[in-house]
Formats: sequence, C-alpha cells, structure tokens
Amino acid sequence: MPTPTPFQTPDFGIWDAYFEANTARHDRLDALIPWQSVCLLPPADVVAIARSLQRFELGESGEGQGLLGKAARRHDPAYESALIRFIGEEQKHSALFAAALERFGESRLTSHWSDACFVVLRRVLGLRTEVTLFLIAETTAMEYFGALSRSSDPVIHGVARRVLTDEVEHVKFQIDQLRAGFARTPRAARMLAAGAAWIVAVGAATVLAVDHGAAMRALGLSPTVFWRRALGQFGRAVPAAFRLGAEPPAFGPGVEAREYFAGYARRV
Repeated sequence: MPTPTPFQTPDFGIWDAYFEANTARHDRLDALIPWQSVCLLPPADVVAIARSLQRFELGESGEGQGLLGKAARRHDPAYESALIRFIGEEQKHSALFAAALERFGESRLTSHWSDACFVVLRRVLGLRTEVTLFLIAETTAMEYFGALSRSSDPVIHGVARRVLTDEVEHVKFQIDQLRAGFARTPRAARMLAAGAAWIVAVGAATVLAVDHGAAMRALGLSPTVFWRRALGQFGRAVPAAFRLGAEPPAFGPGVEAREYFAGYARRV
C-alpha cells in the first residue's frame, strides 16, 4: 500500500513565532477600525447582520481546553504553544464581533444549536478530527467574511478585513496540523478521512447558507453562490491537508506572512 508523500520535519516553532509576532500587527489594524463612526445601514440589514455576528461571536469565544488536552498527547511544546496562540487569535475575533454587536445595541448569545453541535463533535472525537472541523469551519466561512468586508458600514468593513487577514493563515495552520497528523497514515485511510470531511463540509456550508442567509442577502451575496464558493474553498484545502496532492506546499505560514516571523531563525 502506498505510503504518504514525505515532507519536511514539522517544526511548529515557526508557527509559534508567527502567532507571537502577529500581536503587533493586530494592534495596528485594530486601531484603524472607526468604532465611533455612524452606522447608516438600513435597520433590517442591521438586524440580519447582528444576528449573524452573534453566532460567529459565540463560535469563536471558546477557550479550547479540549483541543489543548488532545494536543498535549503529542508531547511537542512548540505545537502546544502555537495552538494556544492560535486560540488567542480566535478569541480576539470573538471580541471584535462582540464590540460590533455592542455598537449595534445587540447582546451576545449564550448558546445556539449550531455551536452546540459543533462542540459535541469536537469533544467526542480525536485531535485530527477536531482540527478537520476547524478547517471546515474556517474555509467555508471565508466567502462570508469576504462579503462582510465589502459592507458599506466602516466598522463591519474594518472588522471583517481584520478577521480575514488572520483566517488566510489559520487555514494554512489547520492544513499543516493535518499534514503532520496524517504523516504515517496509509493513503486509503486518508482518502476515507477526506471523504468524510467532504460530507461534513457540505452540511456546514448548507447550515451557513440557511442560517446566515438573511445577512448574506443584506450584503449582496446570494446564499446559493456562497454555498458553491464555500465548498470550493474547502476543496482547495483538501489535497494538502490529507496529503493527497503530488506537490505538497511548504510547511509554515504563506510567503506573504513570512516577514512576521523573520526573527525566528535568529532565536533557534
């Protein structure tokens, strides 16, 4: 049976350094969001977008204790540190969404059925499956965040652009975690795992299209178009994540992010 395509030894220290250096960039971008600007969106659009942001805020507010507990079994301190910093970035997204909700005069949710289902799936399965769920959630949401970034409201525009700058690299981080996790898994098993992930991704994209459809329409995005593009985003991540492509990408953040961890090589 064919063995997985080899790739460079996964040094998650490069991701830990990237996330650490990212803090200064976050501070600069956060300062550019015009929180005091007046919202000129129609009231119906405000309600639709606020209800959508409530669900995203809830989804990104978790502390990740279950994920960190599973990650500890790898006995890789650099990986654990990178994961802690990644969770911190997700929590920053939650805080940005919460601030946008406060500006709209809306409260945060304490629970929602979609988040509850996601949490149950994450808790009952292993590390690779939990990381796969993160990959599905982040790739399928990218198109929606892109629509938010085109909003005429300066705060929604600024928050979405800020989140998107992280999500591009978060997707790459999930891919690298899965590449490392599947390094010794036979190809047939990886294909089965990818097939199962596709089933979940179709369901996740469908839930997003239905549950956030009103907000999408307010942003000028057809839920049907979103659904197709969201699955396209996930599909582009599958070959690298499940080690099914002939030429796996380089390990670590993308080329455009490398300036943020340039000091890493000098510290090791």
